[in-house]
Amino acid sequence: MAAQRGRDLLLKLDTTGAGVFATAAGLRARRIAFGAGTVDVTDADSPGRWRELIEGAGLRRASVAGSGVFRDAAADATVRQVFFDGLLRTWQVVIPDFGIIQGPFQLTALEYAGTHDGEVTYELALESAGQLTFTAV
Repeated sequence: MAAQRGRDLLLKLDTTGAGVFATAAGLRARRIAFGAGTVDVTDADSPGRWRELIEGAGLRRASVAGSGVFRDAAADATVRQVFFDGLLRTWQVVIPDFGIIQGPFQLTALEYAGTHDGEVTYELALESAGQLTFTAV
């Protein structure tokens, strides 16, 4: 796989819950991280006293973070309302030439910042809230 432009990684939100996705905002930086817990079943009879884990038994999670500028008042209002209402919404993370990760996320952080000689910026954080799917492109 050739190098990808970071700006092509998109974060999209199902704004109404009806399956219609819109780009969340003008993200300048974004990141998705996956994690999986383990279930340790090691006991005194474990071979060589090495740790033993149960395959596929741990808790899986994904977190998404992004920062940038809102493209318009509508995008700002939609994201802000999702946060203040504590809604679980379906989000998509579109990774170019790789695929789309989609599923329910909760918007867990929304921060605004600005300097006297620059634009207002924001940062947001999402935590997975159910099963995610991956669709290869």
